Amino acid sequence: MATSFLPEILTNIFLVLVVTAAMYAAKATDLEETKLSFYIHDISAFGNPKATVIPVAGIIGKAWTFTQFGTVYVVDANITKTPDPKSPQVGQFQGLYLTAALDGSRTFATASIVFTNKEYNGSTIQIQGTNKDPATEVAVVGGTGKFRYARGYATSKIYFLDIATQHSVVQLNVTVQTS
Repeated sequence: MATSFLPEILTNIFLVLVVTAAMYAAKATDLEETKLSFYIHDISAFGNPKATVIPVAGIIGKAWTFTQFGTVYVVDANITKTPDPKSPQVGQFQGLYLTAALDGSRTFATASIVFTNKEYNGSTIQIQGTNKDPATEVAVVGGTGKFRYARGYATSKIYFLDIATQHSVVQLNVTVQTS
């Protein structure tokens, strides 16, 4: 007698699973996409009082440089609307850079884009990944505020580089989806 209910129970379980999957698929298509473009101003001259990128750790006996494996940097750089450092500030780029390739060719970055502008004030986007200049792509792994549950990617390329002053401007394009 118990076996006569088995096909009916399995059918009901299957229907519940189908409805749940359909609801999840419908919700997944409700994602809102946002595209942002702005500029990060890095000043990495060690000892410069205006430096926004400084080395904090590295291999003992080796120079702490962007091409030396194991060098760790902290960054707190201004983000502006245009490449001009006097253009409206959008926020801060705060995090870590780590020279992660033995040959010094790649840097791992994990950072928060902390918005201070009127539209997104207090919201953040978290990025993470390995880059190789002059252009790269990293993952958006999360966010807060208006970017809660963010996922997506960010591409960057060097817009301006002055090796003598160790000042660079990096264009960052971010595409995120949020629910």
